[in-house]
Amino acid sequence: MTMWYERSLDKQMTDGEMVAHVRVPAGSPWFDGHFPEAPVLPGVAQLGMVHDLLCRALDQTSPVAQVSRVRFKRMIRPDQALILTIKTGAVNSSHSFRISGDEGLICSGLIRLRADKQ
Repeated sequence: MTMWYERSLDKQMTDGEMVAHVRVPAGSPWFDGHFPEAPVLPGVAQLGMVHDLLCRALDQTSPVAQVSRVRFKRMIRPDQALILTIKTGAVNSSHSFRISGDEGLICSGLIRLRADKQ
């Protein structure tokens, strides 16, 4: 699978926290048609990056069961440097996440993966 964003410097912390530095290139299809004069990354794409990192941290491919308490505070522009942090919870519980940039918090919330793979 081709990644639509660039990820580097993954760190798995001992306290269940994972950190990744990401950047979405200006040529990403997510920016097509999403305000051509001032492109921004849609919220669903932000949640997609969170899901991807969480699945990598937990070494699984479960789909999302629920997202809650999601707050979009700032816009993500093409080529913006981002830090994605996920604090993993217990099995079958919600995991907290945040996306931040140079100007501070961009997005935060809770995400839970489906327990069964049906």
